[in-house]
Amino acid sequence: MHNDSRRHDIDALRFLVFSLLIFFHTALMYVEGTDFHMRSSYATNALNMPLVFINRWRMEIVFIISGVSCAMMTHTSRGAFLWRRIRRLLLPLLFGMAVIIPLQPYCEGVSKGLVQPGYARFLVHYFGGHAWPAGAFAGWQYGFTWNHLWYLVYLLLYTMALVALQPLLEVLKPCFQRLRGRRLLLLPALPTLAAMALLKMRYPETHAVVRDWYAHAIYFTMFVYGWCLGSDRALWAELARLRWHTLWLSLGAFAVYQYFDKIHSEHLLTWASFGSWPMRNLYMWLAICAILGWSHTLLNRPFAWLPWARQAVFPWYILHQSAIVLLAYWLVPLKLGPVLEPLLILAGTLATCWLGTSLLISKVNWLRPCFGLPARPRQTVVADTALAAN
Repeated sequence: MHNDSRRHDIDALRFLVFSLLIFFHTALMYVEGTDFHMRSSYATNALNMPLVFINRWRMEIVFIISGVSCAMMTHTSRGAFLWRRIRRLLLPLLFGMAVIIPLQPYCEGVSKGLVQPGYARFLVHYFGGHAWPAGAFAGWQYGFTWNHLWYLVYLLLYTMALVALQPLLEVLKPCFQRLRGRRLLLLPALPTLAAMALLKMRYPETHAVVRDWYAHAIYFTMFVYGWCLGSDRALWAELARLRWHTLWLSLGAFAVYQYFDKIHSEHLLTWASFGSWPMRNLYMWLAICAILGWSHTLLNRPFAWLPWARQAVFPWYILHQSAIVLLAYWLVPLKLGPVLEPLLILAGTLATCWLGTSLLISKVNWLRPCFGLPARPRQTVVADTALAAN
């Protein structure tokens, strides 16, 4: 994306949302009943509601942001745009799966007692198609995993679908862009509600691409919403105008959603589902509208830290979960306490991402494309990342 067309609020929001992943994934180790790759002995139920509050819109807004950025890349043909996306996303995906991700199944498997210690031997088995014990790690049945890099896989698929469907979507885009007031706050939640009612229980979210129909329905819808939103000034102005309304309405919707969900889990079809499911989707969309409206109001300015953030966001995304899992693998057995342990994991993850990006990735020319950064030409270039132009 050309520098003169940058949307500062989108760049800032992208970095803030992806930074939230570090705190979110660390917190998952401390929540009762989650299936994160590492578990702490200091698990609690106190984090359940805050994480649900975040998780109901966390990945949805990531795909919205990706769709917005795609819409603003109008200076190339569809074919050139698609090739650029494939070139900028596929190499980090493959490099991440080969080099960064294997730490996670190794630590997870050893911590469960289902993988023998010894990382070199593990890698030989991992890349040799070894049959793993059931439940050894997430993805054991396939023999390998992309763990948190599933987002890049889905983003590639949705980008290809967008290019293929663009003539049809161009016809539908004005319908979305004309939404105002309560229609903007209600109607976009209906397709995701339909997806939940028809697909959620039959096709629970797996991130395995195949038969992940509920996840595809939600995330591709959000991606298309972002593309429709794009740089439409009137719609962004409407989101900014409604920001106080959406803030309070989203909090109210969350409260009602939690009321129904406490009666009976949304994962079961009961009478409470008829309250829980609509309120979950309404809360998700209202929260996204509030975040977009407030970010457009407060963040659309050239902050001094934005060039650094655009450069850091993709490497930090690739590195963060492996850093969390490895640090937990080392620290959890030490029983350091419910405060010191998560603080050390968080601090160590931030330090790993910061130092890894600043001292190594950004300075080694052949590594830069492996983490989504453009190779450095001889002249000084403006920092850019694949995530900054998704």
